Amino acid sequence: MKLYGAPNPAPNPRRVRIFLAEKGIDLPETPVNMMKREHKSPEFRAKNSMGQLPTLELDDGTTISETVAICRYLDEINPEPPMFGTTAVEKALVDQWIRRIEFTVMTPVGMFWRHAHPRTAALLTQFKDFGESNAEIYKGAQKYMNRELEGHQFVVGDTYTMADICLLSTVDFAEWIGLPMEPEFKTLKAWHDRVSARPSASA
Repeated sequence: MKLYGAPNPAPNPRRVRIFLAEKGIDLPETPVNMMKREHKSPEFRAKNSMGQLPTLELDDGTTISETVAICRYLDEINPEPPMFGTTAVEKALVDQWIRRIEFTVMTPVGMFWRHAHPRTAALLTQFKDFGESNAEIYKGAQKYMNRELEGHQFVVGDTYTMADICLLSTVDFAEWIGLPMEPEFKTLKAWHDRVSARPSASA
């Protein structure tokens, strides 16, 4: 297998690296230079038509893209420790929270990044007012997660899962682009301290 990715602060490749570290899987990352737009080259689009990272290429040439899909595949062939739950209820809850994090937390971060950040100005037509409006939406997303994390060690109860990885990579990327975690959300901050202390967080 070959894993194509990019170094921090790119949040999606980091998701897979954290997952690999939690699973104890040794799968070196083949870097793709995003600054040089190598992920948009015809050669790379032959592997991933969306021109996005990360992408996992299997030994038979099959390619899998999208972070959750990559991690699900790796979880199936390396089942311990399980990162998507063990019971039917746990699996459903992990899926539920991954989707909520992607839609509620990641979306405003992504829109701010695309439309309000100077690093992306040359890549698309920015609508800055729209982009900047997402800072307040992201604050609302933090408030929501702060409430939902009450009484739990992790996103899904007391077990660290793929949902935590998705949220951690998003919150850290948001900080990097200028959307800090609000100090008033103490439960969210305590969760962030816990997951950031795990060795995998340095991936």
